Amino acid sequence: MERQQPRRTHHDPAAPAVRRLRLPAVAALVSAVLLGATALAGCSSDGKASSTVSSVASAAQSAVSAAASAANSAVSAAASAANSAIASGASGLSSAAASAEAAASSAIAGVKGGLDAKDDVSLGAVTTASDGHAEVVATVTDHAAQSYRYSVQVNFTDASGNVLDAAVVNVPEVAAGQSAQATVRSNRSLSGVSAVVARAVRY
Repeated sequence: MERQQPRRTHHDPAAPAVRRLRLPAVAALVSAVLLGATALAGCSSDGKASSTVSSVASAAQSAVSAAASAANSAVSAAASAANSAIASGASGLSSAAASAEAAASSAIAGVKGGLDAKDDVSLGAVTTASDGHAEVVATVTDHAAQSYRYSVQVNFTDASGNVLDAAVVNVPEVAAGQSAQATVRSNRSLSGVSAVVARAVRY
């Protein structure tokens, strides 16, 4: 029996051509899958990054808010302390003025047999001495028919009329119809003040 020869396929090079057509398709599919995975990974990574950025931003905002709050508290505390110091200083000045005025009034009230003589006294302009104390010259004119001695209380006041200090000056005997002068000094340094005759007596 004659052995049959294997049938040759016409144009064998076609098989590799088919394989060449299929390989690019598979490669494209693999590439698509890889790209998809990368995209998904990228999305996941972006999501994590966004979450991290949000967390950092939130923490930063909280820190800024805390710092601002602390700064405001510090400013408020400093302002409160300054106001307290000012109030305390003002209270101290008021107390000193009240004490000086009380002492001056007591000195005038202690004059025995004193007669009101406020109309006999006039004041000049207030000046400031080299040591910072306020000074004013008091002119006393004796309008009576006989000579008298005088005690004059002068109050130093601010622009609103508040008494800042008070002092008493004693004027030696003034002859009838004559005038005499005496300088009244504040007990402490003052500036920009006015002076008024609070009380005056002759005796």
